[in-house]
Amino acid sequence: MGRLFGTDGARGVANKELTPELAMNIGRAAAMVLTDNSENRHPKVLIGKDTRLSSDMLEGALVAGLCSVGANVILLGTVPTPTVAYLVKEYDADAGIMISASHNPFEFNGIKIFSGDGYKLPDALEEEIEGIVIDHTKAYLLPTGDGLGSVSRAETAIDDYINHVISTVSYRLDGMKIAIDCSNGSSSVTAEKLFTALGAECHMLADKPDGININDNCGSTHMENLMKYVVDNGLDLGVAFDGDADRCLAVDENGKMIDGDFIMAICALDLASRKKLSKRTAVGTVMSNMGFGRFCSDNGLKFIATNVGDRYVLEAMLRDGYNFGGEQSGHVIFLDYSTTGDGQLTAAQLLSLVNRRQAKLSSISTLMTHYPQILINVKVTPEGKIGFYKNQLIKEKIDQVRKELGDDGRILVRMSGTEPLVRVMLEGLDEELIARLARETADLIKNKIGV
Repeated sequence: MGRLFGTDGARGVANKELTPELAMNIGRAAAMVLTDNSENRHPKVLIGKDTRLSSDMLEGALVAGLCSVGANVILLGTVPTPTVAYLVKEYDADAGIMISASHNPFEFNGIKIFSGDGYKLPDALEEEIEGIVIDHTKAYLLPTGDGLGSVSRAETAIDDYINHVISTVSYRLDGMKIAIDCSNGSSSVTAEKLFTALGAECHMLADKPDGININDNCGSTHMENLMKYVVDNGLDLGVAFDGDADRCLAVDENGKMIDGDFIMAICALDLASRKKLSKRTAVGTVMSNMGFGRFCSDNGLKFIATNVGDRYVLEAMLRDGYNFGGEQSGHVIFLDYSTTGDGQLTAAQLLSLVNRRQAKLSSISTLMTHYPQILINVKVTPEGKIGFYKNQLIKEKIDQVRKELGDDGRILVRMSGTEPLVRVMLEGLDEELIARLARETADLIKNKIGV
């Protein structure tokens, strides 16, 4: 993990850690790195943003930085992250930038950068940008006169993205009654129009952003309201997105949450049955539930586990020729249709599958058994992040837990790529045992390196 960029872009509290000055310099450096080999005198860069109060401020700073090095900026406005990933290639741009902190609280914000092919930047390019911003490895190019960049707006960005998602759906949603939780985020501008166009009767939740209510007790990190709403209103199912709509979780007609692992299992088996799952392989992460690996084995599918982060899932897919992967958190990548995790595209594929089968989501989701899982987050200091990798007592505790669980469970302890947290995750057949061991491990970490 780099000094500016974590597993999903540069993030921090807006105007404190992620300042306008830093955003401006990231824009300058990104334009220089990503357009190094461009023949365009004025390279083209797209900018999208989520609904946070600080997104306008950071957009202005990025625009200033980009134009100051000669890049022409096209503003997409408030859009989901996957919109930027799709349109950067569709609009023949040199790069795309999304201003969002995804599922984090509103006071945070972030900068995600896409190259001209619509993929998130590899580590090497992020490190080159970091070198320019932090170490001043290259001087910023500061042209004058007609060397400066310009700014324009893409008036059809939302419709272009919605039409793309619709084009990927082979079976419409006519007759379905669904609830959609937009997390007061980016999908507030797209979801109702998209799923109504596909034929569904849409009940909208958390779709009125005010700048500070993004992810506030709503969306894919707070499913309770959606679960209750689906049951109380007798709906077929519900879907929830995070702040920038690159994640999707679902709720069946009984109000039970269907997480990313279940969504992947349902879609992977369906793709395989139609001979559309490349190499009969699904790519997940080390955080994928043990039940997903067992499901793949039981159904003649191969499961590949990567490090946590959809970027690493995507890297494995591209490297080895797979077309489907994702995370338990709801980042699901249908590589035949998208270069990144796309919550609304995932929901459209899942709902289309359910309607095509004329079945209940509850019955379809029984194909996978979920192992009990405990996840405890421990907040740590900056010094603690470094100490975590060196603390011998923590290492010994993890080894002891691993031996106690044996083949009936597992422990995974890792630093978060987006927040100052150590994540302690245990899975196993004995829920009481894993709960006790998780608490013991988390308490030790908090005592040694916690805030």
